[in-house]
Amino acid sequence: MAVINFEIFKVIGTLSEDKDGWKKQLTCTSWGKYNPKFDLRAWDSEYTSMKKGITLSLEELIALRDILNESDLEAILAEAIEEKQASKE
Repeated sequence: MAVINFEIFKVIGTLSEDKDGWKKQLTCTSWGKYNPKFDLRAWDSEYTSMKKGITLSLEELIALRDILNESDLEAILAEAIEEKQASKE
């Protein structure tokens, strides 16, 4: 298995933590020789193992923030659930 070199510069926030201690977090992380970017993924309590995640540039994170701020997320989810349930009938 290949060694993945990374350095977490800052944990910006924790979105959730599961019963096994894995935390889904937004961090500022450098992968390999590359400059730090924003990273959203689950980490174990020791930050030695990680799950699949997504890395975003500053521009991408700002665009995501803007999309989230402009969206009625609860309404979108409720509509999707309603649509899925209607398709089962």
